[in-house]
Amino acid sequence: MIRAPEWATFVRRSQSEGDRQDCLADERHWSVGYTFASMDVSATDSVEFKLSSDQSLLVYFGREITLQANERVRRLLRLLETEPIAGVRNLHPAYCSLLVKFDALKLQRDELQTTLMGYLDRLGEVRLPEPRQVEIPVCYGGGFGPDLAEVSAMHGLTPAQAIELHSSTSYLVYFLGFVPGFAYLGELPEALVTPRLATPRRIVPEGSVGIAGSQTGVYPVATPGGWRILGRTPTSMFRTDESGLSLLAIGDRVRFVPISPERFAALETQ
Repeated sequence: MIRAPEWATFVRRSQSEGDRQDCLADERHWSVGYTFASMDVSATDSVEFKLSSDQSLLVYFGREITLQANERVRRLLRLLETEPIAGVRNLHPAYCSLLVKFDALKLQRDELQTTLMGYLDRLGEVRLPEPRQVEIPVCYGGGFGPDLAEVSAMHGLTPAQAIELHSSTSYLVYFLGFVPGFAYLGELPEALVTPRLATPRRIVPEGSVGIAGSQTGVYPVATPGGWRILGRTPTSMFRTDESGLSLLAIGDRVRFVPISPERFAALETQ
């Protein structure tokens, strides 16, 4: 079983606190795996509270990355968004945890934890919205996907087979972090599970579609990164007109659609 690292929440925390260097270090070194568990678990089973700072409390739904744990994260997030707790400032979801930031002058940790326990007892009542189905066009290989040939060779695949595998899966948006608009998507087909680059690139172009471990994702802006790049999309992931500054939101379902270089150029000018 793969235990979820604390960085899965820390990437969101570091984003707001400006500690991007630590965030990059963790982004380079962790390889994520996923476990598919039964949904028949009571709301408070495997829940753990941890004081992250004097103004933030972590709620863990176990330490393994599972669809079940992430659904419970989304249910608690939904409940807290629809029925806010006075004194809570921000909510930062991750794979299997939710970071709750609060005003320590208005709300004590014990009081918050007690209130959250009441919310946890009601998770079964929460109805999550139907996930949006989002298609993202991708031009694979060549200058758009410099790692496609190597990744294919590592797994005994042709580039066409690797593209077919990557684009034939519907991916869940587990959470957003690292940089604004970066969505962590899972899980990759087993035949494409690949470790990060040994040495991260200094700059990964905006729109690059990468894989790392069992994850895939799109770089919303040009930034350093160690994921292996299979292609690039002309679609903007970072959206100033969206509430979360992102095309994607937690719980969305994503499918990548292969396009030609000509189609990429046409979409890029729109």
